[in-house]
Parts: sequence; structure tokens; C-alpha cells
Amino acid sequence: MSLDLRELYQEMILDHGRHPRNQHAIEGARNAEGFNPLCGDQAKVYVALEGDRIADVAFTGKGCSISTASASMMTETLKGKTRAEAEQMFDRFHALLTTPHGEGGPAAPELGKLAVFSGVSEFPLRVKCATLAWHTLKAALGSGGTVSTE
Repeated sequence: MSLDLRELYQEMILDHGRHPRNQHAIEGARNAEGFNPLCGDQAKVYVALEGDRIADVAFTGKGCSISTASASMMTETLKGKTRAEAEQMFDRFHALLTTPHGEGGPAAPELGKLAVFSGVSEFPLRVKCATLAWHTLKAALGSGGTVSTE
């Protein structure tokens, strides 16, 4: 990855970390809570469904820039998607962060701007920060409750 591209990616993550989008509760929506005991990041994800489509998605909580940026960008990406599309995005995003790129890891062009998190895979402890909101979303789409990155 070029230095210019890496700097752009870092800038996008910092922007979403400092100015998160969709950071609010959604009254009456499905929800779940997530916790990363290693660093203390907390997230609550709210999902409002219309049939099988995500009409609205938001989050509340506190965490590091990577955790907050991931939650912010996740909510922007998933509005209007179906549950199946959201689950596919979860799988692709998780693979982006956990599959070594030198070993056939995904280039993930279908992730769009979420590809900015590709560099996180170089820092295994930060992978949990970036995936916290996603695991919490998966729980909210399921039976709810609380999830942990441990």
C-alpha cells in the first residue's frame, strides 16, 4: 500500500473516530451490547428493520478511534441493505481483518470505504476494536443480548 493511500486511510478513520455518524439510540429498535474486555471499548448497536431490510442502524458507546470509526462507517454502509447483505458484509469485513494478505487474503473492493481498515490486520489486538460493532450488529440481528470480543 502506498504511503499516500495509507495516510488517506488513517485520515478517514480519524475523521469517523472524531465525528462519528449515526451515534444515537433508536427508540424501539432491536439492539445488542458489545464489550471488549481488553481495552474497555463498549458499543450498543440499534437496528430498525422494515421486513428484511435495515431501515436504520445506529450505535452508542465509547471506545478508541478504530472502534468508533468502524461503528460509524458500518452504520453508513448498512442502511438500506437486507439482513443477508449485512451478514455477507460482516463476513467480508471480518476476512479483511483476519486473513493475511500475503496468503491470499481479500482485496475486498466490494467493501468500498470499509477497505480503509485493511491495515488493522497488521495489529492483531486492534482487530477486536474494529470488529466489536460488527459482532454486536450480528447479535442485534439475532436474539440480542451481550457479546464480548473474548
